[in-house]
Amino acid sequence: MFGINKRVITIIFGFLALAFLVGATILFALQGGGNLSGNRSQGPTVMWVNGRPVSELELARIQSRDPLLSSNPQGLMKPLLDTFFLEQVILTKAVQQDSSRIRVSGGEVRKALDDLKQRAGATTKEQYDQLLNQIGYTDSQLRDELRDSLKVQKRVEEIQKKATPTPEEVKFYFDLNKANYKTEDRVKARQIVVDDKKLADDLYAQLKAGADFVELAKKNSKVAADQGGALGAETGKSEPGFVTRVIFPSEVADAVFKLKQGGLTAPIASGGRYYIVKVEEFKPGGDPNFEEVKDRVAEDVKKIKGDQALEAYLLELRKKTQVRFAENTTYKYENPVVAKVGESEIKLPELTQLVFTNQQIPQLIQQGLGDLAVQFFMPQALEQLITREILVSEAKKINQPFVGARDQIAREVQAYHTKDITVTDEEVRKYYAENPASFTIPASAEVKGISFKKEDEAKAKAFREAALKGGKLEDLAKANGGTVTDYGKVNPGTLPPVANRLVFLTKGNFPKGPLGEVSEVVKLDDGSYQVLIVNNRVAEKLKPFEEVADQAREQVLAQKRSKAAQAWVAELRKQTKVENNLNKVLAEITPKETKPASSNPGSGQQTPAQSSPQNKAPAQPKQENPTPPSKP
Repeated sequence: MFGINKRVITIIFGFLALAFLVGATILFALQGGGNLSGNRSQGPTVMWVNGRPVSELELARIQSRDPLLSSNPQGLMKPLLDTFFLEQVILTKAVQQDSSRIRVSGGEVRKALDDLKQRAGATTKEQYDQLLNQIGYTDSQLRDELRDSLKVQKRVEEIQKKATPTPEEVKFYFDLNKANYKTEDRVKARQIVVDDKKLADDLYAQLKAGADFVELAKKNSKVAADQGGALGAETGKSEPGFVTRVIFPSEVADAVFKLKQGGLTAPIASGGRYYIVKVEEFKPGGDPNFEEVKDRVAEDVKKIKGDQALEAYLLELRKKTQVRFAENTTYKYENPVVAKVGESEIKLPELTQLVFTNQQIPQLIQQGLGDLAVQFFMPQALEQLITREILVSEAKKINQPFVGARDQIAREVQAYHTKDITVTDEEVRKYYAENPASFTIPASAEVKGISFKKEDEAKAKAFREAALKGGKLEDLAKANGGTVTDYGKVNPGTLPPVANRLVFLTKGNFPKGPLGEVSEVVKLDDGSYQVLIVNNRVAEKLKPFEEVADQAREQVLAQKRSKAAQAWVAELRKQTKVENNLNKVLAEITPKETKPASSNPGSGQQTPAQSSPQNKAPAQPKQENPTPPSKP
């Protein structure tokens, strides 16, 4: 946003996140978008933020860098997008103004400028002069922009650094989020990896006869030979460390983690290589002990509490920010209450932030389907905000040490409410039986495709006959005018349609030759021809219950807790006084000459078009001192 091609804005439910506040000015300058921190731009003033003017040209430059903002919105989309845009500018200006007291040294500015030059590829004076000319800045102006950006960064860090969690908050967070710290099964192991099956079988026979694993690994392994095949070893050392399944190919991991008492695997084929693994020690995973992970939990909670502090800061800053708009400006900033939840208010700017940062919305608007954003996404987004307000209010009543920004607390209070839910062995076995796809290892194969032109069917057939007899694949393909494509190890659905059907949906294997299974010559949809070479074909396999019991238990528990949380939230909603004014607000801000967007079908609410004909578009305000989107 604001001239940044990559969308670096995320939302803490209505407020700009750290990525924008810290990086916007630098990236904006780099991409030639103009400036946000000063009023060097000329043209009529659109608004004053705490008495400081923001010009029309400055806003236009910012808008021009973003397809969403420069899409020339019409009708209802005009005030909605203007509100979305101006709210971000207002808050950004307020943060920059609040950060002005922060000290930044000349050395810090020079370093930031050097980083900028590096990213822009402006390493020489000539290139730097070109960059300045491109973005319309002098060297002094650019340094001022970088200084302002660094001030914002320091201000944000200052706020977050002060957010230190208490021991009670750390322990409470751990109790609600134990699953995040659950340890996996781990092994201490060594491996020998070779490319030849005959060599792998020979090495395995030697090991079974008592040969030294470390010595064989040093002489033969393609991986970590200098460490005696040790997995998880520190650099320069040969003592293995504990590792999880992720370090192995899936077929190898399945065999390794069955050796709970230690032992040696037979050679296992995977990815064209053969693995022999010696398990020296197995350590089962499970629920963590708080003392073991206390430091890690404390770091996580510190970050979360930092987000909480930043959100509170932005809410309070926005609440105090004074904004006045010029007469007859073409921008339309609307700040009505779209919903009341008890005594809390949700205002339109907060809702637009949530809606228009949804990645689907810009695509719809650019396709001329902006009304869908209003019709479907706005009611849904407002319901999210209403639910969050209800849950945050409930968290205050519970009086437990919840930490985090409001959306985090909304999740935590649901976890707290459902923390005592458990599942039975019977429920777990039933889930396993009813959801086999969740516990099935998909079929796999290593596939190469040899393609031939439309007029080369005879050459394709000649290649197939030659491939069944053996030889070097690349030479055989070249001799017959074929092109080799190595698809690698694939699963169903990952190959092109015809190849996928032949490999995975046709019963039986292809005839086998020295190069592997060789398919018939098949004609593709474009009229060309292809022959497939398949190796290491593995059938689909349902994992035994004992192997996935813990995984199944976690999934059943998550489902039960989610269902219980939804029922609880629905009950809280019934007990809370909620006033939803969205359709009324949309009707009031819709320009009279434009047909308003429909509301969400089946919602039971009137659309703007169905509202009273007396509803009129509001007169353009001469001045406005908007309040913040909602109360913290």
